[in-house]
Amino acid sequence: MTFHFEYEVEKKFPFDYEALIKRVVEQVLDYEKCPYEVEVNIVITDDEEIRQVNEEYREIDRATDVLSFPMVSYDTPGDFSKVEEDEMLFHPETGELMLGDIMLSIDKVYAQAEEYGHSVERELGFLVAHSMLHLCGYDHMEEEERAVMEEKQREIMDLLQLYR
Repeated sequence: MTFHFEYEVEKKFPFDYEALIKRVVEQVLDYEKCPYEVEVNIVITDDEEIRQVNEEYREIDRATDVLSFPMVSYDTPGDFSKVEEDEMLFHPETGELMLGDIMLSIDKVYAQAEEYGHSVERELGFLVAHSMLHLCGYDHMEEEERAVMEEKQREIMDLLQLYR
């Protein structure tokens, strides 16, 4: 499994954020029974940068906590059975499935941890789990999709023992 981390801010996490992110990514992939080794790109940025990207890609001019940029289009969320049909989804040198990119606002991680009354670790883990489910094809635009995604997030966070 390959992780590419890009840390674009001076503000730091007071813990090994890379280890936590790797643990969450691996748990989501195990939970979703992903049969491939994957490559994931993670960018840690601030509210201003994520606001600009949110405006550019989603036409929403405000900061958000996390943005997900999946490489794979799924017929059914979490169904990896057809990804081999597109060899462009696999890194030519490593053979890993290029799952996509996660962009996180460190400002939102801290603010939401305080707002919800839990640890920064828990908030970061939750946002990574949420984003990874997007990279696995899940969404929350419709009520049924939202309920499925929320249940998966809850179960994954329990498996990781990252509680509120």
